[in-house]
Amino acid sequence: MTDGTRAQTSRRWREAIVRLFARWRSTLLLLLFGAALAGALQGAAAALRARADNAAIASLAGGRDVETDASSAPELLAARAGFLAKRDEFDKARALLELLDASGRDDLSALAHYDLGNALLRRAFDLLERGQLEPAGPFVELARREYRRALQYQPSFWDAKYNLDVAARLVRDNPQLEHSGGDELPADPKKIWTDIPGAPKGLP
Repeated sequence: MTDGTRAQTSRRWREAIVRLFARWRSTLLLLLFGAALAGALQGAAAALRARADNAAIASLAGGRDVETDASSAPELLAARAGFLAKRDEFDKARALLELLDASGRDDLSALAHYDLGNALLRRAFDLLERGQLEPAGPFVELARREYRRALQYQPSFWDAKYNLDVAARLVRDNPQLEHSGGDELPADPKKIWTDIPGAPKGLP
């Protein structure tokens, strides 16, 4: 093949590539534009969802309930579980914790179980202060269970360890709580919390 033939063949290849690119350029540009538009829409949807979640969490913090479901963000589920627990809606809070635990956010699960444990223990102390031993026992046991769950998700959670120890010592020092038969507390129930060694004044 002579130099002239090789140059002619090379020119033909370049011309063919140019024609091919010209033919598909519009399609490639459309594909690139579509991908960019889809990414922008996804980003905008995520921003709107985050804004809505933040507004819902702010409503909960302000004392106004909001609806949640299995598609809700873990942060929103944790916030509403805490909202319900503070209002003694323990069964509803526990149902949300099941959804939260399935999300894989161990940090939020640990904190939410801890908050529910605190709400249950506060309820138990409220009953004890009114001399209602028998109904207080299950709340103490449920609180212990929630603290254990919190520690399963975050073993280094010191506050959960401390409150679990407080609840355990409460049962050890007052066995009637574990095997309550409906009797009145023999001692002043108001002293139970403050008599536990190392326990702070007030509720958890």
